Amino acid sequence: MDLTEKVVGSEQLYDGAIINLERQTVILPNGERAHREIVHHSGAVGVLAITADNKVILVKQWRAPVEKATLEIPAGKLDERDADDPSHTASRELNEEIRLHATQLKRITGFYSSVGFSDEYMTLYLATGLEPVDKELPRDFGENLNVQAYDLETLKAMIAAGEIEDAKTIMAIWYFELMQLQK
Repeated sequence: MDLTEKVVGSEQLYDGAIINLERQTVILPNGERAHREIVHHSGAVGVLAITADNKVILVKQWRAPVEKATLEIPAGKLDERDADDPSHTASRELNEEIRLHATQLKRITGFYSSVGFSDEYMTLYLATGLEPVDKELPRDFGENLNVQAYDLETLKAMIAAGEIEDAKTIMAIWYFELMQLQK
């Protein structure tokens, strides 16, 4: 069965700095009409930054949608400074958020963050060989961060206790755990 939906109408509901919201009218495979609300996003990166002493660097910051501070890997959205190059975004975010440069930056994977309502595609990177940056880039306006490194056992305990709830961060930590098992 072909599951393709045909878009027969579209209305832009919101055009913002981070997201755009569109309402589509579609014809379903069975011929019925339905509506889809879609959040459009420019794309993002997350960076699993591992220190020389085998710890993962996380940032703690306030997240308004969940009304609390969260622990996350360094991350950010692609913008005009990156020329559609996610690896450039990853390097820029490492500088902005944790003031480090990776001598080795490797793509781990890419994924859609929530396909039920958003087209945001995130690329996950592994950053090693971390060194202090020569020139610090400014942080995003209103971005206040606490930066700290954690060992694997602490990270696993924090996930189990619900202290780390961010999906990209949990995925990165599980990848880090697999790396340790392969050593």
